[in-house]
Amino acid sequence: MTRRLLLLLLVAGLLAPVASAQPDGGRAPAAEAAVRAALDALFAGMRAGDSTAVRDVFHDGARLYTAVGPSDTAGVSQTPVDAFVESVGQSRERVWDERTWNVEVRVDGPLASAWVPYVFYRGDERSHCGVNAVQLVRGPDGWRILQLTDTRRQACDVPPEVQKSR
Repeated sequence: MTRRLLLLLLVAGLLAPVASAQPDGGRAPAAEAAVRAALDALFAGMRAGDSTAVRDVFHDGARLYTAVGPSDTAGVSQTPVDAFVESVGQSRERVWDERTWNVEVRVDGPLASAWVPYVFYRGDERSHCGVNAVQLVRGPDGWRILQLTDTRRQACDVPPEVQKSR
């Protein structure tokens, strides 16, 4: 009996550091899902033309950038978050529909990073595609986008299930 207890304590001692080394104490899948929900809220707000919902996804100090230029070099342009939010809420005939796939999320405590391949449609017309590189922070009100940098190009390998059918 003593031998079993000793063996059990030894195994528990060896496994404890592994469990505590997991991001968010082993809650990473829940945190990743919450980050994904914040990203999905951004794209849903854009589709709905809801500037209030879109603004709510951004941190007060958020920044938006676009890496522009050829594929091997880039300049960077900045868009003020408030200008983007205002443009989302403007009346338009064609819906802004940003579709994503293979989103990769990494979380470490209150910090998250997401790599988000996308294709952007204005109504039924494909406008452009690229990747959103997103940094988020978790505060008292949940996950908020701190920085979003995107690329924009015409040619991307968009999975058929993400493509808009005409």
